[in-house]
Amino acid sequence: MEKRLVKLGAELKNGYVNVFENNTLGMKLTRFGILTLEKGKSWNSNTGENEVALVMLGGKCSVKGKDFEFREVGGRKDVFSGKPDTVYLPRRTEYTVTALTDSMDLAVNESPASRDTAKPTVITAAMTREIIIGHDNFMRRATIMLDEKFDSEHFYIGEGMIPSGNWSGYPPHRHDVDNPPEEINMEETYFYRFNPAQGFGIQKVYTPDGRIDETYTVKHNDTVAIAEGYHPLCGAPGYEMYYLWTMCGPVNRGLISSKDPVHAWVK
Repeated sequence: MEKRLVKLGAELKNGYVNVFENNTLGMKLTRFGILTLEKGKSWNSNTGENEVALVMLGGKCSVKGKDFEFREVGGRKDVFSGKPDTVYLPRRTEYTVTALTDSMDLAVNESPASRDTAKPTVITAAMTREIIIGHDNFMRRATIMLDEKFDSEHFYIGEGMIPSGNWSGYPPHRHDVDNPPEEINMEETYFYRFNPAQGFGIQKVYTPDGRIDETYTVKHNDTVAIAEGYHPLCGAPGYEMYYLWTMCGPVNRGLISSKDPVHAWVK
């Protein structure tokens, strides 16, 4: 069985690092990478036949193309120091990212686009919305940057912040069947960071029939591709746990999931 955990480790260096390609790890709508630049350095790319969402992890940059220029994007020092700016780019768009601070990194989310979507747009930190999910030791804070109201074909993107020792995605939930309003189909990518950075967490991915039953130790800069299944996670005590979640739905988008009936009573 193909493992869904990708460990970057020392491979996360200046420039673009491709974490996984679409049509691998069970994913059908997602390509994911991390871009790291030093101040004054630039990276040129083209969205091609994908829509792209650039989520600022830390630092500032400019993003410009033929008919647009965003002179200053970002601002938080790191993922534990505020909310992100996100740049959305439609298919067939050339663009250049230039770092404005001594260190700058962002997540590059890509998904195949079959139509023209929103024009190049900055979703600023002030435009995000925050929700508190759960309670007790499975309480977490979620920041939503790009939701179903935005003119994207597939993306629904946000961040999760888990306090020391808490659980997230609990009771265990899944979203891999289109059966609204109970559940909609969206594959998901989790990218993790910890404060302090030597922290770790536990990620579980499993299906009701037991066909998939995997448990991963996740560390700073690790990624898990969740094509299907229930996917609860928890962070080690003493460490704040962050994860960027990028969901891509072939038809529908939204925070609509079904709970594992064995554990649904907890909520």
